[in-house]
Amino acid sequence: MIFLYAFLIGGLICAIGQLILDLFKLTPGHITGLFVVIGVFLDFFDFYDKLIKIAGAGALLPITSFGHSLVHAAYSGAKSKGIVGAFTSIFDKTAFGISLAIFLSVLIGILCKPKN
Repeated sequence: MIFLYAFLIGGLICAIGQLILDLFKLTPGHITGLFVVIGVFLDFFDFYDKLIKIAGAGALLPITSFGHSLVHAAYSGAKSKGIVGAFTSIFDKTAFGISLAIFLSVLIGILCKPKN
């Protein structure tokens, strides 16, 4: 059943993104930023953790989980180290993914030749 919920909820998140892209003529960069902020707000109201328990990977794979991860890391840093911890540990849970994306982008840029 978890696979069905993951498919439906992940698909719904992506369908909402596609509808926003088509109806409001926003760029993919705007939608990515919007979905990260939506993930932050959903986590702020303690809804995103419940969504993850229901949907599993269907809620963890879209970009909204990036905002959720940022908030969780900042909150745990703020609880342990105060306000300074919120700023110093905000990327603790997402550092590997960001580093991997940068590394692979550079590697693919070196290996592949752009068409003229």
